[in-house]
Amino acid sequence: MQVELKSDERIDQLYRDDIQIIQSPSVFSFSLDSVLLANFAEVKKASKTKIVDFCSGNGAVGLFLSKKTAGHVTMVEIQSRLAEMAMRSIQLNDLTDRYDVYNMPLKDALTKINADSIDNIVCNPPYFEDLPSSKKNPNEHLALARHELTTSLEEVLQVSQKMLKMNGKLFLVHRPDRLPEILTKLVKNRLAPKRIQFAHSHAGDEANMVLIEAIKDGKPNGTRILPPIVIYEGLEYSKAIKELLYGNSTD
Repeated sequence: MQVELKSDERIDQLYRDDIQIIQSPSVFSFSLDSVLLANFAEVKKASKTKIVDFCSGNGAVGLFLSKKTAGHVTMVEIQSRLAEMAMRSIQLNDLTDRYDVYNMPLKDALTKINADSIDNIVCNPPYFEDLPSSKKNPNEHLALARHELTTSLEEVLQVSQKMLKMNGKLFLVHRPDRLPEILTKLVKNRLAPKRIQFAHSHAGDEANMVLIEAIKDGKPNGTRILPPIVIYEGLEYSKAIKELLYGNSTD
């Protein structure tokens, strides 16, 4: 389907899955953390599956899931420009029959989505706390995407716990330096951490991203630490990342 682009927009593509995303450098562009989260998420495949993408931005994570599930995906995004971009990307990929977007604060999502009704939630939230000492991007759109100005880790987990079915799964990408806080707040909100995977820019570097799977009312313990993801080999993407982005045909 053809869609109209604004003057500052372009269409980028995840070549492996032939998914097209409308991007704007002046508002928001998805980055590798979105691709890694969508790949990490083990969502249910059945058509009756209900999935929610919190803090969905321009819809990248939710759209990248479209080849992994036949279920229904609902995006929740507070910024109206991004929500509108996500809707046009849904149209661009001919997914309007099983995708929708709610342009609203995360805390209001339960007015549209029933409690205890969702199988899987994915979330690429703002990574940085809103502290007096925080240096925020002067671009309001980017500041909202990166700092906890309109939501917080606590709120993400509270809403996730209420919305998920028993044994439903939350998939989250975040910063490793907040991992102790994340794990504490997951347990506080009845979300048992089950899989953790770290991403590193280069082999030998400290991790700069962490992917976490948590299960609502899951049994304590049994947490698995997966092999790390290495993003670069020298100046190029590693073989694993090239496969995520372009498929197996790229050497």
